This record gives sequence, C-alpha cells and structure tokens, in this order.
Amino acid sequence: MIEQPAYTGFGFSDEEWGLLVGLPQSVLTAASAAESDGTRRTRAENAAGLETVSAGRESASPLVAAVAGEIVTRVGDPEAGEELPVIEPADPQAMIDDVLGRAKAAAALLAQRVDEGQAGAYKHWLVEIADQVVGAASTGGILGLGGDAVSPSERRFRDRLAQVLND
Repeated sequence: MIEQPAYTGFGFSDEEWGLLVGLPQSVLTAASAAESDGTRRTRAENAAGLETVSAGRESASPLVAAVAGEIVTRVGDPEAGEELPVIEPADPQAMIDDVLGRAKAAAALLAQRVDEGQAGAYKHWLVEIADQVVGAASTGGILGLGGDAVSPSERRFRDRLAQVLND
C-alpha cells in the first residue's frame, strides 16, 4: 500500500499545498524586507519569524500544525539552533506585492477547501508571523538604542497582509 501525502487528507493538490507551505516563510521574508535594517537586525527578524513558524507545530489547528511541521522539516528547527539565511530581495516592493497576491490566493483557496476555523487559524498564524518579524528589531536609533519598534513601512506591510487575509 502506498502512503498518501499528508496534504491529501486536507483535500489539497500538490500545487495548492506548495502555496500553503511556502507562504509562511515568504511572509517572514517580506515582513523583514519591508524595512532595510542591516544584517544583524534581519537575523533577529528571521529568528523571530522562524520561532513563530516552529511554534505553529503545536497549534490546535491540524492544518497549521501540518504546514508548520513541513516547513520546519524543510528549512530547519530553531530549537536545534538552525537559522534561515538572510535574504535581501533586489526589489523588496515587488516581493511584498507578490507575497500579498499569494496570500490573497491562499485565503480564497482556504475558503473553498476547509472550514472557517481552520482557515482562520492559518490566516491568523500568517499575521502573527509578520507581527513577530516586524517587532523583533527596532529601526533607526544609534548603536541599537532608540528607534522605532515597528517602522511605518513594516506596519503598512503587516496591515496590508491582515487586510488581504481579512484577519
């Protein structure tokens, strides 16, 4: 007997599952790219985002837990000291727009395939990832002191994501 992939139990195709699994890390990267913070701050943002992704494995939502588990299997477990590489997109705004478009597609997909509770948990988790990333390192200030906890561009990304997801 051939074992079926986990996503078939949720009623998703391989392509649809790829969208749902790829989106949390893309949200993390886009939230970090919303404000150019330098390598040290970007690493802090990546760590906060990966921690939030990883924490999804303990979600009461089977969908969030399954997606988070697959992401951690693919990119690494922060509890094991693994880190994401720092990604600095050549065109941050284009990347942000792409991520928001994929988030909208994911929200529509979830509305068709899973109940409101599962869809809501996934969408809320994405916004929580963005929240943790944008709040992980202050912007501006001198020698790491002062500055804004969340810059206007970071807040704008987070708010646009929440709006697209209706969360």
